[in-house]
Amino acid sequence: MSTRHLRNISISQFESFLELALCQFKKNEKGHCQYTRADLNRPIVFQNHIDPIPEFIVKNLLRLFPYSKDDYFDILEGTKIVNRKSLKVFELINKKVSD
Repeated sequence: MSTRHLRNISISQFESFLELALCQFKKNEKGHCQYTRADLNRPIVFQNHIDPIPEFIVKNLLRLFPYSKDDYFDILEGTKIVNRKSLKVFELINKKVSD
């Protein structure tokens, strides 16, 4: 069981995750940021004036991705990398650790 929580996720930390997950910034309009990715059914939208992002919003946004909560933290920490295989196919791979 994970001891990491999705509480107190700052906007900058969540935007870093979106960039590492190969999402593209689409627009910032009327207090909402919007990101897209080719394989997602709908855009990722969150308010940019509420910092930190509430936990229930982060959980709802992570449901759009095929990643678990642990994958979210692994992507942020750099232990896993999102790789684009084709136009609409993304894969999550473990980063190789070199000695």
